[in-house]
Amino acid sequence: MNTILPHDTHHMQRALVLARRGRFTTHPNPNVGCVIINAAGAVVGEGWHVRAGEAHAEVHALRAAGEQARGGTAYVTLEPCSHQGRTPPCADALIAAGLKRVVVAMEDPFAAVSGRGIEKLRNAGIEVFVGVEARAAAKLNKGFMHCCKTGLPLVQVKLAASIDGRTALASGESKWITGPQARADVQLGRALAGAILTGADTVIYDNPRLNVRINEMPPDVFSPAVSKADRCVQQPIRVVIDSLGRVPLNAGIFDDGVPVYLVRTRPLGLNYPAHVQELIVPDRHGKVDLKALLKTLAKMNVHTVWCEAGHQLAGALVGQQLANELWLYIGPKLMGQGAQPMLALPQYDSMAEVPQLHLQEVQPIGHDVKLIYVCKQANTNQGVTRV
Repeated sequence: MNTILPHDTHHMQRALVLARRGRFTTHPNPNVGCVIINAAGAVVGEGWHVRAGEAHAEVHALRAAGEQARGGTAYVTLEPCSHQGRTPPCADALIAAGLKRVVVAMEDPFAAVSGRGIEKLRNAGIEVFVGVEARAAAKLNKGFMHCCKTGLPLVQVKLAASIDGRTALASGESKWITGPQARADVQLGRALAGAILTGADTVIYDNPRLNVRINEMPPDVFSPAVSKADRCVQQPIRVVIDSLGRVPLNAGIFDDGVPVYLVRTRPLGLNYPAHVQELIVPDRHGKVDLKALLKTLAKMNVHTVWCEAGHQLAGALVGQQLANELWLYIGPKLMGQGAQPMLALPQYDSMAEVPQLHLQEVQPIGHDVKLIYVCKQANTNQGVTRV
């Protein structure tokens, strides 16, 4: 009987809650949760993928369930893997446990798995139903989904602006346009990304660290079940466009030992700490080829790029149709004529050329307003690795 049952949605929603617990630590792997019920319908095992290279969600749940899994049902937020990576195939583990039924939220878009895990389960005589809470599961892993489908990371451009659309005074001063609650929300955006992208000017003038500061994140982002001692974030790599080698050795972005990539069109041979590397990409009209850079990051298993940069780089990403989302924080200030604009965009000669944005979210945050816009565009090519 390949059909949805009344309690399937309930258990899948619980599996999604579990999956979210790993959203700061699983990169580059997707977030996955699993719930197992026994033949009588009681929950006997739960698990989630904690970090890449360690046991997947299904394995944790099966360990908790033990022999009680036999004849039961597993609820998994993403198709169980069928390939050997750094961990064995989860589909094999579910078969060996003697499950009667597996409910999957969505098929895995990763080419080495897509449909194969489901097929393996069905060939073993297990009833498989796919599609319960599929939209929520896809949203939880939207960077991974996007990268599998396009071969490019999901690019989120973060902007903090005044009501009159300005991001800094003519002098360059910009602290602070928005309040502490909005800045805490930015920490969350950083934590969900695989890389933070910026330009040399931002590093030189603002000297940011561009790291995730857990103590500044919104207080409700961690599950109450996770103790303060266990609250951790996998720091995203930092990517700085610095073709001329202008970023100084004493820049704060180098302080914490997290990898930093200085993007150039040719090697400069400058001496930096061991965790700092040059990333060489092609030249495009005398500047770094941004699309080539994004393709390179995708090959490095970066699925989501969070951009905090000045109006030139942010405008280039939008103008070249490489930005997927704009995260706009509007502060209750008016900065006046001469202040810097949000984006340096090309001149458009007709409305048909103007970038199309779709409002996805509006949220008051303290005295500020957060707006998320999705940019309409088409990207191609594929390439993602699961570990």
